[in-house]
Amino acid sequence: MGQAETGAPPALVGPLPSAPGVYRFHDQRASVLYIGRAANLRRRVASYWGGLSSRGHLAPMVSRIARVQALVCDSEHEAAWLERNLLERELPRWNRSAGGQEVPVYIRLDLRPRSSGLRVVHDASPSPAARCFGPYLGGLRVRLAVSALHRVMPVAYAADGLRGWNRDMARARGIGPSDRAALTDALTAVLERDADAVAWFRAELVRRRDSAVAELAFERAARLQEEIRAADWVTSEQKVTQATPADFGVYGWAMKGEGEAGGVLVSLTIEAGRVRAWRQRPCGRRVGDPLVAATPAAWAPFARRNAELAAQLDHARPRGLVKQ
Repeated sequence: MGQAETGAPPALVGPLPSAPGVYRFHDQRASVLYIGRAANLRRRVASYWGGLSSRGHLAPMVSRIARVQALVCDSEHEAAWLERNLLERELPRWNRSAGGQEVPVYIRLDLRPRSSGLRVVHDASPSPAARCFGPYLGGLRVRLAVSALHRVMPVAYAADGLRGWNRDMARARGIGPSDRAALTDALTAVLERDADAVAWFRAELVRRRDSAVAELAFERAARLQEEIRAADWVTSEQKVTQATPADFGVYGWAMKGEGEAGGVLVSLTIEAGRVRAWRQRPCGRRVGDPLVAATPAAWAPFARRNAELAAQLDHARPRGLVKQ
């Protein structure tokens, strides 16, 4: 669906990329009307000027939109967390609920010899007997990801003292306690998002899906495809919500469009490991540069990319809007 088909104002939608992220609508007085997330920012934002379908209640809001702001994320999972964090802190008039519908969960890797395995849990309390990864959003999706992890790296079959069906499965797959350390290391690498480990894991799932299709085992292939999507959700880049309760600021600065003076500063406030506030304002380089220099290196690409987008959107916005 393109801009011409939806009637979306090119000045508001044109600079948006076809990437996942969070968007924010402002009225003429710069008040925030709505915050949402998208798998494709340009398509999603443009859709508000098309048929709203089940979102008909938003029509009065659309007539008031004078400015669009957006943050591009590295994954749909990151966009989901960012939307949730922002809406938990402040609920704009046209948003119906604080946060999203997905439930926050963790993946627990049991390290005990007699009970090694993976479980989805709601609490990440420290324990010498286990390691927790996450947090993640979406209990059902994360359970599918755990199923995929166990399918490829079945550490539960490497536990000591297996009985019955589990012992038979371990024997059939040629797995024993001597494999436990290697399987634990492989799972840890994937859940820590090691690029090579994630690529190998995904390729193995794809190989098994394609093999199921070749065998005409379409139900198994469909299940594997669901697990691939879930594995992508869990292993994708996601930094806006971390288990480490750190507090710091993130800043990105970019020059405005050609012929305009000054620039735009994008600032994110991280509290207890979660992005809680997102602000944008006009700013000169002399003020912006020291703030950018103090931004943690891991956040620099995210901040720079979104400052550049903010500058493009600010350059394209209709004149007369009261600046935030």
